[in-house]
Amino acid sequence: RACVALSGGSSPLPLLRALAEADLDWSAVHVFQVDERVAKRGDPARNLTTLEQVLVREGPLPAERLHAMAVERVDLAAAADSYAESLATLAGCPVVLDAVHLGVGADGHTASLFPGDAALAVTDRAVAVTGEHAGFRRLTLTYPVLDAARLVVWFAVGEGKQAMVARLAAGDAGIPAGRVAGARAVLVVDEAAGLGLVT
Repeated sequence: RACVALSGGSSPLPLLRALAEADLDWSAVHVFQVDERVAKRGDPARNLTTLEQVLVREGPLPAERLHAMAVERVDLAAAADSYAESLATLAGCPVVLDAVHLGVGADGHTASLFPGDAALAVTDRAVAVTGEHAGFRRLTLTYPVLDAARLVVWFAVGEGKQAMVARLAAGDAGIPAGRVAGARAVLVVDEAAGLGLVT
């Protein structure tokens, strides 16, 4: 059994499509969400929408192996606790995921761990509820889960990510992404995003 957590959105589409084409025993793979916006199911803003499209409808992942964050629930704290329980059932307690895919935002955020958000300080729960960012509250995996993963795969594309990719690679704890443990991490970038790494 393999338990992985994936980010959604449009930037990682090439990575997700390549993953969907990988020769894996998909019946043994469980896919969790790194984070999710509080919006109705099927909303294009939802990370789940991309994951369902690429991995389930167009890909090989059985639908029951994609574990969605229940952001439609009124009680978001209860939704976060429920998701943490699902993680613990399949990935242990404390949660140890086999792989986590992360991106980095132009403000240095990763997952839904944004600068200044109270979720940055959560160390006693696997899943936290965030404040509002860009019009959405969110659920997100917390640092203890990200830090414990057996592998972290960072994926960033585009010139707009240059500065933050360089800070991430330098382990700059002044940005949320830089606070994720880097010992078991790989960084995958295109030429534009990685330009800041060239000296």
